[in-house]
Parts: sequence; C-alpha cells; structure tokens
Amino acid sequence: MVVELKDGVYWVGCVDWNIKHFHGHELSTHRGTTYNAYLIIDEKIALVDTVWGPFSHKLIENIEEIIDIRKIDYVIANHGETDHSGGLPELMKLIPDATVVVSERGKESIFKHYHSNWDFKVVNTGDAISLGENKLVFVKAQMLHWPDSMFTYLTGKNILLSNDAFGQHYASSGRFNDEVDDTEVYQEAIKYYANILTPFSDLVIKKIDELKSLNLPVDIIAPSHGIIWRKDPMQIVEKYYEWASGKNDDSVVIIYDTMWNGTEEMALAIAKGIEKEGLRFKMFHMGVCDRNDVITEVLRARGILIGSPTMNNGLLPSIKPILEDLKGLKFKNKSGAAFGSYGWSGENVKLIEENLGKARIKVLQEGIKFKWQPTKEELEKCVEFGRNFAKGLMSG
Repeated sequence: MVVELKDGVYWVGCVDWNIKHFHGHELSTHRGTTYNAYLIIDEKIALVDTVWGPFSHKLIENIEEIIDIRKIDYVIANHGETDHSGGLPELMKLIPDATVVVSERGKESIFKHYHSNWDFKVVNTGDAISLGENKLVFVKAQMLHWPDSMFTYLTGKNILLSNDAFGQHYASSGRFNDEVDDTEVYQEAIKYYANILTPFSDLVIKKIDELKSLNLPVDIIAPSHGIIWRKDPMQIVEKYYEWASGKNDDSVVIIYDTMWNGTEEMALAIAKGIEKEGLRFKMFHMGVCDRNDVITEVLRARGILIGSPTMNNGLLPSIKPILEDLKGLKFKNKSGAAFGSYGWSGENVKLIEENLGKARIKVLQEGIKFKWQPTKEELEKCVEFGRNFAKGLMSG
C-alpha cells in the first residue's frame, strides 16, 4: 500500500515479512524487513532508491498507482547493493531515457552489478538537481556502509533520504515510528548498527558532524529499511552518535561453548564472581545462540569473557565465527579475558587471547583453564577470576 510522507512525496516500497537472513545467510532478520523506495512528484519526477529484485513488480505497481511510470525523469541510486538497486533492471526497461543519479563510486558499482549503459549522472556533496519547486541535494556518505553510499535531501519538504543509515530490518504494518512499538524498533536499530556499521563508527561521527554543520532542517528521516522517522526524527541520529562513540554500560557478556559441561561450569562460576561485585552480565552459549544477537549485546557491554574447550588443538567451531566478527567489527573501549577446560593439549586460552588482541580488545587478566571437569576448588578459583575481572573492569 502506497503511503504519503508529505504532499507529493510517497513511499512506494514493499514489506518483506518472511525474510529471516540477510547478506546471504550472514545476518539474522527475525522481524523481516522493508525495502523503502520514495517517489517525489514535482515539475520533474524522481524516484529515490528501488527494491530488492524479486519485488520489482510490486515497486512498479505502487508507482503506477500514482503516476504513469514513463513520466519518471530521475532515479536516484543512493547505494548499489542489490537490496536497494535490484529493481533497476525491470524499472529501466520501462523508462530507458530516465537519468540514473549516482555517486562516482556508485556509477562503477551499479554498472558492475547490472552491466547496463544507462544515462548516469555523477554527483558529489553539495550538488543539487532542481525538480521545480524543490531540489534534491546530495551528500556523499562513503563507508556508511559502502564506498558508493550517499544521502539525498529534499528541500522544501525537509526530508533526509538516508539509505542504509538510521534503518532497521523491521517489517511492520505502520510506516512511521509513531505507528509502531518503540522498543522493537530500537532493538532492531541497535542490532543493525552493531552488526553492520560498527567498523565505520569514526566515519559515522564525522558524517553526523558534517550534516549538522549544513544546518539543514530535518522533519523526516527516511531510510531504506524499516520505519520512517517523523516523530522527533533526530532521536536516531543522537543514538547513532552515542553508539559510534563507543559508550558502553558497566556490564559483561560471557560467550562460550562446551562439550561435556566443563567449560559451562566454569562460565557459571565466573558469572557468580561478577555478580558478587555488583555488575550485570549476560551469558550466551554459542551452540544455541544467534551470533548477530550476541554481537548486539557486545556493543552495549564493557567486558567480554570468552570460553571454549580445546578441540583438535584449537577451539570449538561455534566460537570461531564470533571471534572473526569481533576482529572485523573493531569495537571500541572493550576489555576481555579467556577461560575454558581442556583434556590433552590445552591451547584454548592462548588462542582466544590472541584473537582478542587482534580484535583490539584489551586482555584484562591472564586466562584461566582447568583439565577435564573442574573440581570444587577450581570452580572457586573461577569465582575469584570473575570477581577480579569485574574489579579490573571498574578500575580501568
């Protein structure tokens, strides 16, 4: 169903209730997603972003509810990833003379995705296209989260069309943030930030500062996924600034897997020690937990404890992906330590500590490991390990 944002500006995207994984199978999307595209009616007509390819027909149907699709003059491709640009091939068959507006890197990206010589117009920060009464103004947003990304701002209507920034994977019957559950929206917004945008946090801060310096009035922030921010739209910008700054709460995440419960017994004892020092914690058994949900909790936390038994001179396979995530996401202001049981060679703690170092997570104290099943006395040492970790975290 087409929805009007302001007079002459329409959401013409689609809701995908069924998708449960994104970026292949890399990102979980428990609440589905939306592919947001925006039609602007003025003396000239512009479409900002499209949809994922399988939904192209729905995009075209939505546009044709409002206008003859052949009247579109400009298609703005803020970003070349196919969840945003996938509708271009079918759309451009109907409007072959329309101009495709892209960043410099966007021209390369779009062409290499679809191998079509459409009429490209390259824009940079500050460039504008007049639609008649209003203008489109462009702001490059490199690495938020691709090199080709940019924002489009609609003057007169005061709408920031921000593509991937400020979005969420969230399917809903309402299009606006004042029509849906705030708690759900923020759960998905922080998960989106933690798993996708965290590596670019310094650039997020720089881009927000740049946007603020432009003094553009913003009545609506319209991202390419999830809800549209019209009630206090700058609230999500301030949240991004907070998340990008590396601000965390005084909590600990305990991430582990176990074979015959030895490492799990250690994790529970360590948690008892953390609790004795008054810190909050959450525990995640990676054999049964969603990795992207765990990463979201890492963004909030100050301390990260990781445990695994030794298996084949290494770690359990369920632990390795999250260690790779930590290295790639480059979280700020985190401290960690390692623990685990072993039977033969016992490389587990050393390997975890090496990975924490590569992830720029400060190893707060020497790891702890015990052979086979920990004894009562060894579990008491785990409690003390947890207490010392909590004390070091608070004094650091």
